[in-house]
Amino acid sequence: MNDPKTITSCTTSAIDRSYTLADFDFELPNELIAQHPASERSGSKLLDGTGAQVVNRIFRDLPQLLQAGDLLVFNDTKVVKARLFGEKPTGGKVELLIERVLTGNQVVAHMRVSKKPQPGETLWMANGAFSATLLGRWPEKDGALFRFVLSNDRGDDPYQLMDQYGHVPLPPYITHADEADDVRRYQTVFAKNPGAVAAPTAALHFDEALLAALDQQGIERASITLHVGAGTFQPVKTENISDHVMHFERYSIDPATLEKISQCKARGGKIVAVGTTSVRALETWAKTGETQGDTNIFITPGFDFKIVDKLITNFHLPKSSLMMLVSAFVGHARIMNLYKIAIDQNYRFFSYGDAMLLQKAS
Repeated sequence: MNDPKTITSCTTSAIDRSYTLADFDFELPNELIAQHPASERSGSKLLDGTGAQVVNRIFRDLPQLLQAGDLLVFNDTKVVKARLFGEKPTGGKVELLIERVLTGNQVVAHMRVSKKPQPGETLWMANGAFSATLLGRWPEKDGALFRFVLSNDRGDDPYQLMDQYGHVPLPPYITHADEADDVRRYQTVFAKNPGAVAAPTAALHFDEALLAALDQQGIERASITLHVGAGTFQPVKTENISDHVMHFERYSIDPATLEKISQCKARGGKIVAVGTTSVRALETWAKTGETQGDTNIFITPGFDFKIVDKLITNFHLPKSSLMMLVSAFVGHARIMNLYKIAIDQNYRFFSYGDAMLLQKAS
């Protein structure tokens, strides 16, 4: 293990008051927003906030921070090249961000355009490589998203079209256009099921060498699938956080993962969620008993976690629902203190940034 550096003590406080949106805000210097990943996946920094003393570590130290018999739960979703550029028949520029693939070559998308086209109007995407005909809004007739049918002469399906002509849907705070390296690095090494428009970023730190070290340590692995949507980047805007309407994301948990969770609990191991998406899927299942579907679970201080014991996560946007989730997990005072430490220590923030290891408040 790299020589760790103890920073300071950090106490956990109980949920002792109600919270408003302002409680989840913080000042972040722009230079701490990571524009590119670390040169090595497991070479990023890891803020260890599991003990009374907060410690600076390197992510590849993780096997020594867990115990044999613990279970890491990953999100095996695969980011698709969901950002597409094209034109209206008038020549006006249009940008689509595919949020979901439906049946019959239909997709649901966010649309950026100066003047919205009308249902029945056809857009020409990727310099005329394929068409996108607007069918209407989604999920209701006045919904925020748009439903299109995609088509080209070869009969390619939407996933094939995105793979050929799409762009990596980098988050809005990453200012450069997608590059060849983003195709590889804005994707986990074990990505399996296509459908996400944002990466499960905590899992970006794992490489094959680290996974092998975890196996050697006797730390088990399991997977869920949650297709991360663009809503993950949207800030909460209601000062009364209970008024916030959470976005939906599709998830599934297979029987093998449920069995591994049961076995881990039975032997006294810890369930370690890799990322907030794994938390949302697991705690949705605990709350509803449903192993697949759409979840809009909104985790805020006072939430009763049933499954997850520890959490590996990146640093999140101010006033975001994910900032509220990590606050619920360890306590508001503690998470705000940890973020202050991270900023003071020049940790890199957001999707391409560094990570932290947290333990559920008792």
